[in-house]
Amino acid sequence: MNGADTAWIIVATALVLFMTLPGLALFYGGLVRARNVLSVFMQCISIACLMSVLWLVAGYSIAFGDGGAANAYWGGLGKMFLAGVDADTLFGTIPEALFFGFQMTFAIITPALIVGAYVERIGFGFVMLFSALWMLLCYAPVAHWVWGGGMLADGGIFGETGVRDFAGGIVVHETAGLAALVIAFMLGARKEKARPPHNPGYVMLGASMLWVGWFGFNGGSQLAADGGAAMALVVTHISAATASLTWAMWEKFRHGKSSMVGLVTGTIAGLASITPASGFVGPVEALIIGAVAGVLCQEACSLIKGALGIDDTLDVFAVHGVGGIFGTIMIAVFGAGAFVAQLGSLAIVGVFTVVMTFVLVKVAGAVMPLRVSEDDETMGLDISAHGERAYDHSS
Repeated sequence: MNGADTAWIIVATALVLFMTLPGLALFYGGLVRARNVLSVFMQCISIACLMSVLWLVAGYSIAFGDGGAANAYWGGLGKMFLAGVDADTLFGTIPEALFFGFQMTFAIITPALIVGAYVERIGFGFVMLFSALWMLLCYAPVAHWVWGGGMLADGGIFGETGVRDFAGGIVVHETAGLAALVIAFMLGARKEKARPPHNPGYVMLGASMLWVGWFGFNGGSQLAADGGAAMALVVTHISAATASLTWAMWEKFRHGKSSMVGLVTGTIAGLASITPASGFVGPVEALIIGAVAGVLCQEACSLIKGALGIDDTLDVFAVHGVGGIFGTIMIAVFGAGAFVAQLGSLAIVGVFTVVMTFVLVKVAGAVMPLRVSEDDETMGLDISAHGERAYDHSS
C-alpha cells in the first residue's frame, strides 16, 4: 500500500460524492420551478443512498469482480457484499475497500445525472425502482466492459489496444445521456411550457461545486498521487474554463446576451467533454476540446428540444451525452487511442444503453406509475409527492 496514493483517493472519493451532494442537487434544483425544487433534492439524495447499498450488494461485483468464463461480459457475483475484502486487501497500491468507495461515487452520480431529463413530472417510486435496475443492469456491466477487464478493454474484441476512457466519457456520460434521452421521449413533455430557472444562484453554486468535485472525478481516476493525476486536474480545469467562455460567446452571438446559467452550463459541457480524455491529453488539447464543447453542446440543446421536440428538461443528453461522446472521439483524433476501438465502443455501449433503458422503463412502469397525474404536476411535486415546500412565503 502506498500512503500518498491512499490519501489522495480518500480525498478524491469525498470530492466525487460532493459532486452529487450537494453539487448536482443544487445545479438541477435551481433550474426547475420553485414548486419542484425539493423533489429534485429528494431524488438526488435518495438515489445516492440507494446506489450505495446496491453497489455493496452486487454492483461492485458485477463491475469489478472476476466473472470467470463470462468475464468478457460481467464480473459475476463473487464479490457481493465485498466478500473476501478486508482492510488489508489491496487494489494496486490502495486498499480495495477504498477503490470500492471511489467507484461507488461514480455509481451514484451516473443515475443521478439522468434526473435532469425527467424532473417536474415523474413518479418518485418509479425513479427509485428504475435507478436501481438501471445501475445494476446497465451501468455496472458497461463499467466492467471498459474498466473491469471486460470485452471493450485491452485484449478484448478490439485486440490488444482496447477502448480508452479515462474517467467515464462512455461509462458515465454516454450511458447517462442516452438513458436520459430515451426516458424523456417515453415520458413525454411537461404540460406547461418551460420557464426560466427559479433560482439561478443555486445553478451557479451547484455548477461551481461540480467543477471542484470534478478534480476528484478525473484526477482520482489515475488511482495514484503522481504527475498523471496532476495533469488530469490541469486539463480538466482548462477545458471547463474554455468551454464556459465559448458557450457565453456563442450565446451572445446567437441571442444577443450571455447568461450566467448559460456560462455555467458551458462549464459542465467542458467538464463532461474532457472526462474521457483527461488522462491522455495535455493543456493545448484540453483547450481545443473545451473550445469546441462550448459551441457543440449548446447547438445540441437546440437540436434536441427544437428540431426533435424531446423535453430532455435540463439538457442531460446535449451536455453530458454529446460531451462524453465528443471527448471519447477526440482521444483518437489526438492519437491516444484507436478510432476503431473508440467508435466501436461508443456504438456497442450506445445500442446496449438505449435497448436496456427502454426495457427497464417498461418493466419499472409496470410496477410503479411512470408519470404523476396532471393535477399533481400542476401542484408541483414538492407538495404532491413529499408534502413539503422549499419556501414558506407566509413568513
